[in-house]
Amino acid sequence: MLTISQIYKSYADTEVLRGVSLELRAGTITALLGPSGCGKTTLLRVVAGLERADRGEILFGGECIDGVPSHLRGFGMMFQDYALFPHMDVAANVAFGLRMRGLSRVQIAVRVAKILDLVGLVGYGRRRVFELSGGERQRVALARALAPAPRLLMLDEPLAALDRELRERLQDELRTVLRWVGVMAIYVTHDQEEAFALADHVALLNAGRLEQCGPPEAIYRHPASLWAARFLGLRNGVPGTYLGAGRIATALGDLCGVAMSDLAAGTAAMAVIAPDAADHALSRGEQNRLSGALESAQFRGRHYRVRLIMSGGLPLDLDVAELTDDGPLTVRLSPERVLIYPA
Repeated sequence: MLTISQIYKSYADTEVLRGVSLELRAGTITALLGPSGCGKTTLLRVVAGLERADRGEILFGGECIDGVPSHLRGFGMMFQDYALFPHMDVAANVAFGLRMRGLSRVQIAVRVAKILDLVGLVGYGRRRVFELSGGERQRVALARALAPAPRLLMLDEPLAALDRELRERLQDELRTVLRWVGVMAIYVTHDQEEAFALADHVALLNAGRLEQCGPPEAIYRHPASLWAARFLGLRNGVPGTYLGAGRIATALGDLCGVAMSDLAAGTAAMAVIAPDAADHALSRGEQNRLSGALESAQFRGRHYRVRLIMSGGLPLDLDVAELTDDGPLTVRLSPERVLIYPA
């Protein structure tokens, strides 16, 4: 287990990490997710030993490794720009870490062949780096990081430079490879879809603090704070007054939802309506039933993303399965997807 305990890090007068604590289990993938400048890469560099924390400690297998140089920690690193050696061919790039460990030529050749097979690059050993596509370079960088059998693999936005179609395809391949190898991994990204697709656990960082940590499903369905909900794209906010028992009075009427923190009746609150809360069915009672003028609709394959203008001019962006006409649209909101936070 890797234990990150109360890590603080500042540069000049700027506090970048503010008491971050995490535990990572063997064989799991943890995504560090958050906006630019939230401290994701700094935390990764502290774990790698490339930066020294001002306070706190890093333990691996119960032993403190703060004083261990980065090259002796047995960790692998994969950078966003891949950092491949342009004067070496693919095999030499993959073999670099193995040579540093003093393995024989035969051992290196066997290991390189095995790793290239694992990442789908059989027959690429003698190719030069500049002859490869972006996706192939990504695979070579992954192979080089995995070749020395690291105790922990750290990946700093390795798919960010790729186009969307290739990125989505490589997400599946990367997860499969990491699962097959069974290595503990930390994956840095600002893309929530990428984090959810790859990781067993997601650590959501906000301005140097750990906002929330848990399985992707829990993070998406139950964001711990109003900030987390908005970062995850849940931007339909309706202010109101909390009535207790999961009910909030708003300009749209009383809504039933899930209170995401301890709220006293009569306090100001915010109802966050997830886009997938809408149910285009009128036969399920009056609870959470809303009607609005249809301003726009975008077809997105399995659903339409519509913008409804509610009473008082409040816009709501919702996903509906079908559209019947351009008139007023009536929907019912699932209480499980109406999240209530302190205002």
